[in-house]
Amino acid sequence: MKIILITQKEPFFLAKNIDYLCKILPEGVTIEGVILYEPSPFGKKQSLLQKSIKTFYIFGFKFFIYYAIKFLLNKLNYNFNVEKTIKKIGLKIIKLKKPINHNESLKLISSYNPSLLVSILGNEIFKEKLIKLAPYGCINLHSSLLPKYRGLMPTFWILKNKEKESGVSVFFMDTGIDSGPIIVQKKFDITKISHSDLIKKTKKLGMEAIAEAIKKIKNDEVILIPNDNKKKTYYSFPTRSDIQEFLRGGNTFY
Repeated sequence: MKIILITQKEPFFLAKNIDYLCKILPEGVTIEGVILYEPSPFGKKQSLLQKSIKTFYIFGFKFFIYYAIKFLLNKLNYNFNVEKTIKKIGLKIIKLKKPINHNESLKLISSYNPSLLVSILGNEIFKEKLIKLAPYGCINLHSSLLPKYRGLMPTFWILKNKEKESGVSVFFMDTGIDSGPIIVQKKFDITKISHSDLIKKTKKLGMEAIAEAIKKIKNDEVILIPNDNKKKTYYSFPTRSDIQEFLRGGNTFY
């Protein structure tokens, strides 16, 4: 079974989890290539300066300095560098000259004959031609128990709203936002935990959920879990006032 991985150069939590995923993939599954985007924490493409200014304004000085230092240090360490990790593993990086939904990009991806596309932090809207490009479609990882907390930065909203449990969902993508049928969900209870530790927990658990979903698809053992639109909640990126309320509620980022 051939898969194409679609992800981004997230500089803090993703690299070692990509490495972990490669180690736990089911037997007979190979990653033929990786489509790698620049990081997009705000859900859209922006320059490094734009992202820095927005991070400083929304999250404040302490958060900005903490992650700016981590960003610079992580650039030097392949354990935190997605691109270096991918090259160390020996995976091919597929370089797209056009947006992923462009016919030229679709033709290039098709040339690898993937059975399945796997999205982890993909940062473009996937259109129908892309979703249906591979025989088994495209699956995506989301760090919440869908249908709740669709949208951006679910780990933040889960803590802000004082949820007692969290988890991850792997689902078949459709043309909606986090709305496709669910293949695998894994949940856990939340006690006192920082935002960064919750991200770490969901990322590792998410890799295990992806591996399990791929195995179910490969063995034709998928029993879909409804992703009920009537029960959905949707959140966009937090504002400065959301951050202040998050901190007043006793939550911490790290």
